[in-house]
This record gives sequence, C-alpha cells and structure tokens, in this order.
Amino acid sequence: MLTTKRVIIATICGFIFGLVCMYLASSSPDVTTNIKLIIVVSRTLMGFTIGISALRMQWWLHGIVIGIITSIPMALPVMSDPYIFIGTFALGVIYGVLTELITTVLFKAKSVGCV
Repeated sequence: MLTTKRVIIATICGFIFGLVCMYLASSSPDVTTNIKLIIVVSRTLMGFTIGISALRMQWWLHGIVIGIITSIPMALPVMSDPYIFIGTFALGVIYGVLTELITTVLFKAKSVGCV
C-alpha cells in the first residue's frame, strides 16, 4: 500500500536535492533560467518516483536504479561533454540513494516493494 508520508518525504527530498544540483550547475555561465528550472523539476520528479515506486529490491539499490533512470532525460542533452554527462548520472545515483536513505531509513516510510 502506498503511503502518503513516503511520497511527501521523497518528493521534498528530491526538491531539496534539485536545488542543490541547480546551485552546483549554476557555476557555469551557460546555465540559463530554463535549465535551472528543468534541473529542479527533474530531481523533484526523481523523489516523487522513488516515493510511488513499488519495485521489490533493497532500499539502496532502489535509490540507485531510480536515480539512474530519472537522470537519463537530463543527461542526453549534455552528451557532448563527457564530464557533465557522467556527473549527471553520478549525482542521480547519489541523490537517489540519499532520498531513499532519508525516506526509508530515517523516517521509516518503507515502500511496499522495499525488502
């Protein structure tokens, strides 16, 4: 059964990590306001996806998988720069695991699928 607590906590975590990601990316002068908005929305959706997902796996692996999957749309436009491309996936994994850690372990809002 999907719990509202889990969805809310995971979505808030995704939003916060989106702000962190946006701040890190904004050190480049090429990052426009639209790109900043896309970064925040994308990471917020990652948190929401973690909150609603019912995949059956360990919480840390769940964070890795969802983090990678939800980073694909952000990584594709920057394929020409391998450092940003790889960094997008690496941060997706980190933010996914941290979101799961905070949601599942710290707040004890386990998913139906988490074992």
